[in-house]
Amino acid sequence: MQYLTGRTAVVSGGGGGIGLAIAARLAAAQVATAVADIQLPPDFPANIHPFTCDITSASAVDTLFAGVLDTLGVPDILVCSAGRGIHEKLIEGDPEKWQQVIDVNLMGVLRMVRAFVPGMLAAGKGDVVFVSSVAAGQAYAYGGIYAATKTALEVLAETLRQEVLPKVRVTVVAPGVTDTAFLANTISGCQTVETIGYGALSAEEIADAVLYALDKPRGIAVNYIRLRPVAQSF
Repeated sequence: MQYLTGRTAVVSGGGGGIGLAIAARLAAAQVATAVADIQLPPDFPANIHPFTCDITSASAVDTLFAGVLDTLGVPDILVCSAGRGIHEKLIEGDPEKWQQVIDVNLMGVLRMVRAFVPGMLAAGKGDVVFVSSVAAGQAYAYGGIYAATKTALEVLAETLRQEVLPKVRVTVVAPGVTDTAFLANTISGCQTVETIGYGALSAEEIADAVLYALDKPRGIAVNYIRLRPVAQSF
């Protein structure tokens, strides 16, 4: 990991699942890493700096920004991994629940970008990674709200890429079914890896894809990675 050593990173959704796997990989690559999540496990790795933060709250993100700045300085890697799922029909669902998903998957990401990317631009370098989903651009029954947020996220990612090049690189990583607590924590729905039936990726495999994109010379940008279990049909 010759292009990562000595850098600094902040990872949203780093309390578990894909976010924690990414943070662990970054820390192992000698990246000074902070994580932000609404809940953090009690046995958090000693070489990662944890911050409790609800990214849907403007004041909480402001507090996070100040804490990361005080602890690590201006990070030059931002990984937006926090996300919520929902699985329900549009004609039967609860708009209040939809708003929760939108607030995390879109507004939370935008708050993180607005807080941390200006410092990267001022420093003249940086990387932003968005954890999306193969659901982006894919209409499917019961998945309309989640898929819509991930579709919008990818539009935002491409917009950001155009606005910050050539100083900051932007990468979207779009996984298929992944074996984490994400499905168990969906706001509505009761899917599992077994009921979906495609098999599953591990969080560590997603993290490896993120580090593949980040560990490149500054003149190379890996802008999009899609990976899924081989049996997954979309």
